[in-house]
Amino acid sequence: MKLGTVSNRKILQQTALLLLCGVAGWYLKGKLTPSIPMGAGGAGETYVLIQGLENADISSKHSYIGHVEAIKSVNLIPQVSGYVEKVLFQEGSYVQEGDILFIIEQKRYLANVELRKAELESAKANLVRAERDFKRQAQLSKQNYASKATFDTAESTYLQAKAAVSQAEANLDLAEIDLGYTEIKAPISGFIGKALVTEGNYVSSSAQNLARIVQTNPIRVAFSVSDKEYLDSKLFSQQNGEHAIRSEIVLPNGKVIENHFQSRFTDNEINSDTATIAVYAEYKNDENLLIPGNYVDIKIGPKESQEALLVPQSAIAQDEHGNYVMVVKDNIAEQRRVTLGDTIGTKQIVKSGLSIDDKVIIQGLQKVTNGSKVKAELIKNENELNDNKLQTPTQVEDSHPIAQALQAPEVDVNSPMLNSSAPIADTESQATSATNTISFVEEAE
Repeated sequence: MKLGTVSNRKILQQTALLLLCGVAGWYLKGKLTPSIPMGAGGAGETYVLIQGLENADISSKHSYIGHVEAIKSVNLIPQVSGYVEKVLFQEGSYVQEGDILFIIEQKRYLANVELRKAELESAKANLVRAERDFKRQAQLSKQNYASKATFDTAESTYLQAKAAVSQAEANLDLAEIDLGYTEIKAPISGFIGKALVTEGNYVSSSAQNLARIVQTNPIRVAFSVSDKEYLDSKLFSQQNGEHAIRSEIVLPNGKVIENHFQSRFTDNEINSDTATIAVYAEYKNDENLLIPGNYVDIKIGPKESQEALLVPQSAIAQDEHGNYVMVVKDNIAEQRRVTLGDTIGTKQIVKSGLSIDDKVIIQGLQKVTNGSKVKAELIKNENELNDNKLQTPTQVEDSHPIAQALQAPEVDVNSPMLNSSAPIADTESQATSATNTISFVEEAE
């Protein structure tokens, strides 16, 4: 008989556990399943969620990854040797063409200029003497007072003196050029980088880089397009002109720059391995947001935008007559037949049937009919809709006694509902009493 008592106890424990699991499961299901709050609308009203339409540009755009590069860049390399006397710029600043940036030791080159000037003066003096002597011998030769050999010698001396003057002038020019090279000037306008050589260092001609200048305005963006896209773009440009193309540059931080080509050219051949061709577009860069060496997204499409209405796909229904949506106006649902276009993300293009001011039902669409009265709540975006689904409670689950008990801040672990020891003890006593009764009957017999 004890075996029967133990079995009954296990059965009661399992029954109580299953009952508790069932109640908890029912409550959690109601808690996690979004439902329409009772009493949200009046008598005969259906609670729905509505959303407005979006007017967006649907013109086709192609997106590419572009590499920003400077149109002009210069490495400053000394043309003469010597010690750096002065550095006359601030690192990272903007320099104008012709600004003096470095000065190399000038004393030696100034002395060389003076030496060449003296040589030139000496050559000119020799030329004057040789010229007079040549003219004198020419007169004597005409009167047959001078021999032919004497005349030839005077003429040769005169010509050599003229050549010596030309050589001295050339040497002076070279000396002045070297002196000019001691002042290193900016050959272009742009931003200069770090000074790679500071004052007091010795530099050799054509053997060392002093600094680098890059031009940033205008600037160039290089990207590659497929052969098909290139041909389509070329045909479009021929039919509509270069100014009919609009481009947008998306910077790494997400900022969008609306810019237009100043000029554009393509490479002279298509890469046979990738079937693409390199395109080089020149842009204005007044704000210096395009930095050489950076990567950007470039979007290219028609200059004229194509506006269209977009409706959420959750608002679209279909019957035997075609597509329709339910529009809410003055809390009255109205059926509208629509003509749809392409799908863009979670929305669809509406060609006809709606206006920008319409509000369409996106949740509760199956519960309303044309002309029915509704209680509408406006949802601005999809994120707000998701939050509404997660946070909308139900009146049934909040008011249910078991839900209130499970939501209590403290749970009595000795509760008869959670602890089966009390009913099991009663059952054991009842079973024992029944066993004793049977034994008494047997003894009586």
